[in-house]
Amino acid sequence: MDTATRFRQTVISWAAGDADTPRPAAAGSARELAAELGLRTVVLVEGVSDRAAVEALAERRGRSLTAEGVVVVPLGGATSITRFLRLLGPDGLGVRPAGLCDAAEQRFFLQGLERTGFGTALTPDDLEGLGFFTCNADLEDELIRALGTDGVQRVIDGQGDLRTLRIFQKQPAQRERPIEAQLRRFMGTIGGRKEQYARALTEALDPARAPKPLDGLLAHL
Repeated sequence: MDTATRFRQTVISWAAGDADTPRPAAAGSARELAAELGLRTVVLVEGVSDRAAVEALAERRGRSLTAEGVVVVPLGGATSITRFLRLLGPDGLGVRPAGLCDAAEQRFFLQGLERTGFGTALTPDDLEGLGFFTCNADLEDELIRALGTDGVQRVIDGQGDLRTLRIFQKQPAQRERPIEAQLRRFMGTIGGRKEQYARALTEALDPARAPKPLDGLLAHL
């Protein structure tokens, strides 16, 4: 297991606990791993699919985030943001946080940043200045709009799932929905599919025409 993975798992393990502050052992282990990595930035994203997209776009642009002292950590849900920031921010490891969030979850990110010393009376307009970039609905929505529905279906075909998609689209609950909504729902129907397609769709993008939140985050890093 590489050092970045060990660091990611250490942080996630601490955040899964009940305490509001880092346990000494967890904080100490995270600090040692951060030093070994030369860690300067932790990118906080809501789930593993977001992590897959961030890392895939960095690779497409010839960047190694780990070599740059950057690790992407999935929160497992936006409501956990405060716990992660407490471990990573001024009262914890003292590294720079950054990240992606969905528009509907901005309030959790704003609350978390305020509670951990990154500002007061913050508004959504303050997020980008702090390194947090907002997806219009979610990252899947951003990727679908960037590639277009035909482009997404070509990717699905390339993954060997086009027949499965056509069967899914014939389901009564899906027939009258816009194709964009069908595609988003299809990606979430089986465990691991969102992560699979976050990477596959990002790899299919023109690297110079990435969704604005992803592009802004990579530029910030």
